[in-house]
Amino acid sequence: MRWTYSIEELPQVSKEIIKMLDDARVVALSGQMGAGKTTLIHAVCDALGVTSVVGSPTFSIINEYSTANGPVYHIDCYRLRDEQEAIDAGVEDCLYSGEWCFVEWPEKIPHIFPDETARLSITAIDEKKRLIELIKL
Repeated sequence: MRWTYSIEELPQVSKEIIKMLDDARVVALSGQMGAGKTTLIHAVCDALGVTSVVGSPTFSIINEYSTANGPVYHIDCYRLRDEQEAIDAGVEDCLYSGEWCFVEWPEKIPHIFPDETARLSITAIDEKKRLIELIKL
């Protein structure tokens, strides 16, 4: 599935992505720096009813957000050196928790994802448009 969207269209696109994910709860988001990974996760969290403040977990590695249906995990692997550091930080626990889990920079930890992980690729087309491609594994 593919979406081309502007920031104004992101709330609707986020709802469509959630529907397409079906039972997948772990989502790996790839894209260059500044492509819009965190912005997309923020919009998806809004659509999921997150009640806490959504922000980038670049330094904390894992942010946990609250919803009426349980936690949502937002993980940023950019600063991780290797998979062992991710495991030590609790990333693996989140990935296998059964809760929503959105992971930025998944290429840093390729071997610890559950088999049913969905993959999203985000590409900046220009300053205002982005392309998302969903690969549901």
